[in-house]
Amino acid sequence: MLTVGSIDAMQFLGQQLADAARPGDIIALSGDLGAGKSTLARAILTALGFAGEVPSPTFALILPYDPPEVRIPVIHADFYRLDGAMELEELGLDAGDPALLIAEWPERVGGLAGHDTLQLRITGSDASERRIDAQPGHNWRARWQQIAGRWS
Repeated sequence: MLTVGSIDAMQFLGQQLADAARPGDIIALSGDLGAGKSTLARAILTALGFAGEVPSPTFALILPYDPPEVRIPVIHADFYRLDGAMELEELGLDAGDPALLIAEWPERVGGLAGHDTLQLRITGSDASERRIDAQPGHNWRARWQQIAGRWS
């Protein structure tokens, strides 16, 4: 578990995740409304090189980002408005070249798990009390241990 006590700390975590991320990875962000999922997603995209303002994909559901605007291809998805895995299949996220998938509200589609998935649950709404619990898939374990080691 990590404790993130400021926006700067959330941006630092976003930088660490961006440095570790690879095409084909999934970073699944769970937590209550206002917990910081979008803040962390924006920090990751900024650290990957996106220079503009990162919009929320709540209404678009998915927003793709491609090089050269980011270092690696990224799909930022928000599943809040979906209701089950069937709707996820209809989005066709597995089509095309591999990209980093940053998924908010993965529990709305039955969860996302697998070797390439880093599941992060953010709890607390006060910036000084946010905690992040991680469940790294096999391919994320060593990378997550490195990131978490910087917070000790």
